[in-house]
Amino acid sequence: MAGTGAPAASRAADFPAPFDITPEERLIMGGSAPGPDRQLPVETTSFVDRRGELAAGRELLARARLVTLTGPGGVGKTRLAARLAAGLRRTFPDGVRFVPLSGLDDPALVPLAAADALDLPDRSARPPLDALVEQLKDRRLLLLVDNCEHLPTACAELAAALLHGTTGVRILATSRHRLGLTEEHLLEVRPLPVPDPDGDLSALEGSPALALFADRAAAVVPGFRLTAANRAAVARLCRRLDGLPLAIELAAVRMRVLDVDQLLDRLDDRYRLLTGGSPASLPRHQTLRAAVDWSHELCTGREQLVWARLSVLAGSFDLETAEAVCAATGGADGGEEERAAVRPHDVLDAVTGLVDKSVLSRESGPDGIRYRLLDTLRHYGLDRLRALPGEEPAARLRQRDWMLHRAAACERAWFGPGQRETVARLRADQDNIRTALDFSLTTRGERLAGLRLAGTLWFYWHACGAPREGRHWLDRALAANPEPTPERARGLWIAGLLAAATHALTAGLALARDAHLLAQDLDDAAETEHAEYVIGVITLFMDDLPTALRHFEASVARGPVPGQHLSLHGLNQVELACALGFLGEADRAVEVCEAARRMCERHGEEWVHSYVLRMLALAHTVCRDWPRAEHHARQALRLKIAVHDVIGIALTLDLLARTAVEQGTHERAAALLGAADRTWTAIDRDRWGSATLTSARRDSEARARAGLGPPEYRRAYERGAALDLARTVEYAVGDTTRPRRPTAGRRTNGRHRSTPSTPGVRLTRRESEVAELVAQGLANQQIADRLVIARRTAEGHVERVLRKLGFNKRSQIAAWVAAQR
Repeated sequence: MAGTGAPAASRAADFPAPFDITPEERLIMGGSAPGPDRQLPVETTSFVDRRGELAAGRELLARARLVTLTGPGGVGKTRLAARLAAGLRRTFPDGVRFVPLSGLDDPALVPLAAADALDLPDRSARPPLDALVEQLKDRRLLLLVDNCEHLPTACAELAAALLHGTTGVRILATSRHRLGLTEEHLLEVRPLPVPDPDGDLSALEGSPALALFADRAAAVVPGFRLTAANRAAVARLCRRLDGLPLAIELAAVRMRVLDVDQLLDRLDDRYRLLTGGSPASLPRHQTLRAAVDWSHELCTGREQLVWARLSVLAGSFDLETAEAVCAATGGADGGEEERAAVRPHDVLDAVTGLVDKSVLSRESGPDGIRYRLLDTLRHYGLDRLRALPGEEPAARLRQRDWMLHRAAACERAWFGPGQRETVARLRADQDNIRTALDFSLTTRGERLAGLRLAGTLWFYWHACGAPREGRHWLDRALAANPEPTPERARGLWIAGLLAAATHALTAGLALARDAHLLAQDLDDAAETEHAEYVIGVITLFMDDLPTALRHFEASVARGPVPGQHLSLHGLNQVELACALGFLGEADRAVEVCEAARRMCERHGEEWVHSYVLRMLALAHTVCRDWPRAEHHARQALRLKIAVHDVIGIALTLDLLARTAVEQGTHERAAALLGAADRTWTAIDRDRWGSATLTSARRDSEARARAGLGPPEYRRAYERGAALDLARTVEYAVGDTTRPRRPTAGRRTNGRHRSTPSTPGVRLTRRESEVAELVAQGLANQQIADRLVIARRTAEGHVERVLRKLGFNKRSQIAAWVAAQR
């Protein structure tokens, strides 16, 4: 490079060597965008007293590492487990995480679901379960694994691996049946105790069943309460329902049109019909089914049909999804009310009715209200759907087509603003995406659509920390679709990219070359260019720098071809800069990065942009321009926390530690090394065995230790290691020399949060609340709903926050809040 006086080889040595820079940086595999809250489910109704079970559960978890809550459907296992786990948060320094399995059908995805819930990047070449154990071996946390009964073997393997491979992980499972491990301790969740209707009912402390009924009845009949006049009837009703919470809740909804005595009379009549005259002969395990049957019969025909069709949705869903799945004519029989046509505007009425009847639960989502069928009610709906000729395959086809439509819309919008919202939406739909893929790949005539869906989601698998799951689906889809189609060409290069991300370089290169040949045969210029990107990046990764340089120079010179995704064109520029930097041509690398940076800024893009900025920082290290390298690294870090790129954050922290050492700020370097090491434990504590990364880290430590002395180095290192990810980034992007220890903040839903603040800016309490909700991805209407204010008021608060902070888009508020926490 001109003006340095140093040979190119020595300058290139300052730029990380191709293989050892890490697979993730070379392949732009940078972690995951923010997903749904992986903490415990939010309670939307009051929790009825189960003090005995809570005490027993706490006692068991104090002495056992695996506790399974067992009991029949509808008894409240999930709710009890969530309340139990919430009360133990302070006991586990590394937190409590929730792994919902009700929407999962493939046993192979169980360890991946656990890793996703724990926010652990999925990049290791090891088997998923082995990688998970390695990442958790020094953690102290509680994992709540919910709905294990339909995947018992996979759940038992997960539990056994964590019990034997870690010392600080405890597991709280819910299942209708035990997992069968010798270490397992069982806590049977029984129905709520019901007092004798003819006994003393004056004391309600021992009557949680009655309290539950009263609470849910008051929700539909304001002012309802237990009185001396109705206690006996409520007790008889709860006894008839065997104290099952779900059955009691479904019955209480009918209080909108019936009083307690009428409710009891009609329930008794129904049970006599079912049991041939004696309601006492109805077995307890059939009580819930009978109660659900009764609730179903009280729905309108259209509500019944919508309930059945919605049951193909494995997870939560929004109204658009409900309309897409449910809006269709009836089945082949026709003529009956329940088989009548359902138009889109009918779906809203039916959904409203099902929410009112407690069939659907309502919850907040990333871009509005979402709904969910409880697992018991979903399986009931599936039984009803299968009884209607032709309905199940038609509903599943509509569900798959809607997921494909949504994925395509997200792909078109990916290189632009709103990437975090896009990923949050897809994560919220994750179970439904899996269901759509599984349906397509197991149904004759639908397999090509399955390959199309898996390929359309390339950016999700690639950018959002899910290469292993993406490859799982693509391997299945490619095996099911051997024909030479454009979908197969796309699937091959994506499979190659994801294989390389999990260290299968030879296999990845072979897949990419197959994709290239097929795309050329099909005369598909866009897929040819996409395959060339993968070939080039793996070539760069395999240390063939001259070939990689020629490859990316030609790709960038051609510019984007029609149909090529701009993200991949942007990555071509990043990889060209990377190759130039390795070869010591830092000036050219900076020039390429600046062009890519301008393109990202024009489109409001953040994911590729974060890599462009980090590549700029690396290029300036070649020139030994440490202040400029640090400036760009800090900019990169701001974007990486915004898109939750954990791997990119870890790499950038290492780089900032080096720039701090080079500038003589040894205390900052020590703190950054502590923070970097903590971040790397969630990925790979050995930094993938990378000689360059570990050598650079050792050099930074040696120089910082020499500059400070061992005692002061250790104190600064430990201060950095004590920071969580958000506070790590807050410190790293700031100008302070000493990291602040976490301070007590206000509590929100059981978690500590600091009120956002920054020098020179003061938000009001309400503005701080609004900023927090914006950072969670809530739209204005959702913010209004959460704070019980008008939408226009919420919009005004958002505008004031933007104005005060000097921002022009919501994503900047989210990044700012993350840095302030």
